[in-house]
Amino acid sequence: MTRRVPARDVVVFTRLFATMIGAGLPLVQSLNILGRQTEHRGFRRVIRGMVRDVESGETLSGAMGRHRRVFSELSVSMVAAGEAAGALDTILGRLADFLEQHGALARKVRAALIYPAMIFAVTVPAVAILLVFVIPTFESMFASAGVPLPAPTRLVIAASAVVQGYWWALLGAVPLPALAVRRALGTSRGRLFMDRLMLSVPILGGLLRRAAVSRFTRTLGTLVASGVSILQGLEVTARTAGNRVIHDAVMSSRAAIERGETIARPLEESGVFTPMVVRMVEVGEQTGALDEMLTRVADFYEQEVDTALEALIAMVEPAMIVVLGVVVGGMIVAMYLPIFEMITAVG
Repeated sequence: MTRRVPARDVVVFTRLFATMIGAGLPLVQSLNILGRQTEHRGFRRVIRGMVRDVESGETLSGAMGRHRRVFSELSVSMVAAGEAAGALDTILGRLADFLEQHGALARKVRAALIYPAMIFAVTVPAVAILLVFVIPTFESMFASAGVPLPAPTRLVIAASAVVQGYWWALLGAVPLPALAVRRALGTSRGRLFMDRLMLSVPILGGLLRRAAVSRFTRTLGTLVASGVSILQGLEVTARTAGNRVIHDAVMSSRAAIERGETIARPLEESGVFTPMVVRMVEVGEQTGALDEMLTRVADFYEQEVDTALEALIAMVEPAMIVVLGVVVGGMIVAMYLPIFEMITAVG
């Protein structure tokens, strides 16, 4: 089985492929060049397999479709449309643009999560060390002195006793929530519930909603502009939405088109898309410029996501520092309270 190919390698492959085809190089020769220069061994094997498939009479989209771990359904659909329209270089260029924009957004999201993850990784070991090694020393000292302990100190000592006595149960309980979430996501109803829940979370839900709308409009706009039929474009967009709520709304739009209705009404009824998005889609349908309208909406919401990410990072960084200070600092202060009282009593 092919190891997962880094997204950046796929983007570079697509961009160079579009350049070579646009320059007039034959398809097989272009693939051979790209296969020789790629550094990822698994991707090199995939490209060589595509060369063999194309030489045996398979279409490029068909050859790509044999490697779904590397090429998404969106990529395969766009290449198929490009082959049918005789504009493969143009379609590959659009696909490279889309992959680059999507990759840039994903990198920004990952960057926003790095700082909270680092703070969490520092806080948990620090608290564990305090509870297991430091607090028992203070407890022994207070027991030998026979001083009355204030409520915060008793609370910290009780937490230390729980960690020391039931550390195995705490470690065993750590993966349970992750397993429960994973099992829930494995079912249709569970996935729908979790996606609705995530979209309703304050601040984060708004960010996820903007990102989902941006992904939907960018994907569908790129497919429609590439000559993919609106029905096939909606189906591909729904499968690559990454959110069950968006998926159901898009599939409802697809069913509405099959009944002779418009795309806009099911999108509006879903409650996920803002009135601006619905009206832009409606205008695009009426004017025959749906791809242009979707691209404009995608540009707007990508800027919104950038702004929301910056605001979220600006809020999370000080909040995490405060949490770290309150937890660790609060434990230390709680253990020194009896000492302060002893000094006051002696004085």
